[in-house]
Amino acid sequence: MSSPQKTESGHAVDTEILHASAAEALCAALPVSVAVTARPWQDETGAAPGDSATPDLAALAGAGDLVVAAFVGGISADVAVHVDPAILGDAADLDPKLVSLDDVLRPAFEAATGVLGTGVLSTVPSSAAPALLQDSDTALFQLVTDDRAVGWFALRLREPASAATASGGRAPSGGRAPGGSQTHAAQGTTTTAQHPDQGVTSRLSRLNNVQMALTVEIGRTRVSVRDVLAMEPGAVIELDRNAGAPADVRLNGRLIAQGEVVVMDQDYGVRITKILDSAEGLA
Repeated sequence: MSSPQKTESGHAVDTEILHASAAEALCAALPVSVAVTARPWQDETGAAPGDSATPDLAALAGAGDLVVAAFVGGISADVAVHVDPAILGDAADLDPKLVSLDDVLRPAFEAATGVLGTGVLSTVPSSAAPALLQDSDTALFQLVTDDRAVGWFALRLREPASAATASGGRAPSGGRAPGGSQTHAAQGTTTTAQHPDQGVTSRLSRLNNVQMALTVEIGRTRVSVRDVLAMEPGAVIELDRNAGAPADVRLNGRLIAQGEVVVMDQDYGVRITKILDSAEGLA
């Protein structure tokens, strides 16, 4: 039986559907020379990981390459992919000093976690794989081509922090609130709960000096590994944006505004022409 997973908005989704959709999306985006499909993992006895002894990383690894990543969003997750280098085609011959396996498999990770909604994807050390595989909440899939196993894909969904707080992290009605702050609602003292806007402003003010990465993007495109290896000085790469189109302004990777690229004292700058709301930024 699959248990429903709740997003930050409180909507319940079927975990089995998410698992299967993520595995299917990953297989479609893998940079492989042959078609790969995913099927629920089973051991030699035909039992799934949750029904038998937890799978052992050493037994599953074999010859291949392993990448582990974490996804933080409306539905957060830990994911791992282990593939046989023979199915990676030209990507298997890459010099790891120039292009890492993380970069090669990132589009596949983005496709798999894309079914979970908008979020941030980052790679983590491969040493996290054993704990991921041994967790009973992890869904494990075999990657198969021509009835031959060529790797595996693991996915573990995590409850959003906001949902966890709502279910078990609520402050008591009297005495001390989390963090040791004393509440005096009974004595008539003004509290943060009575003026929530002031409390939010006060907490946000602590972040005023936090540095964030602001980038300006004039366009993007996708290229094959073969094209990257053939790249040399003088090569021209066509982007997916027309000349004169506004540039995207991103804060920590999230689209927040659009603007025009300008030159200021021999340095590039951007003149903001439009501030996007949250819905437009996610579109």
